[in-house]
Amino acid sequence: MASYGVEDLVRDYDVSRETCARLEQFAELLKHWNRRVNLVSKDSLNDIWRRHMADSAQLRDVIPAYDGALIDVGSGAGFPGMVLAIMGLADVHLIEANAKKCTFLREAARITGSPATIHNLRLGEDAASIAALPKAAIVTARAVSPLVKLLDIVFPIVYDKTYCIFSKGIRAADELKAARQSWQFEVQQIVSEVELGGVILKINHIRRRGS
Repeated sequence: MASYGVEDLVRDYDVSRETCARLEQFAELLKHWNRRVNLVSKDSLNDIWRRHMADSAQLRDVIPAYDGALIDVGSGAGFPGMVLAIMGLADVHLIEANAKKCTFLREAARITGSPATIHNLRLGEDAASIAALPKAAIVTARAVSPLVKLLDIVFPIVYDKTYCIFSKGIRAADELKAARQSWQFEVQQIVSEVELGGVILKINHIRRRGS
């Protein structure tokens, strides 16, 4: 199968040449940093434009218009949060517990000129910092935790109108079934354009069962 490159991303997601150049800067920075900080696996780095860039970029068309902040939880190497910020989404905040990864994310925001705010914290452990976060209109997460645990992680920052946009793999149905034991929510499932068998979960009206 032919490799997926930056030209394919431009074609598939209607990315401007200016945005494309910034994504290329991000990709080169990631490759450079990955030699000394474990940001992504070496195998996935060889397929970065499909596995990471396109997988993040596809969320842009799933995210509804919003008034407030987009908070990306467990940002890691910046997927999907940094990609969405580079693509022009407004008021993007990246939450990452690893200090070295936060240093990388701040450098990525600087190099690409992206107005993303980086927070070095772990949800559930730093109440004061969580209270200082802006109101989350959108919450994104990719490869963080099983859904039942992920909802527990993000629940302190969501409100009734918040949409959670979570990328999930082939076990999404099992994760939804398990999550419904503890949570009530509305969900729309969108087939991933990138990962075979993968889905994007668009969740809102989240409530703990029994609350």
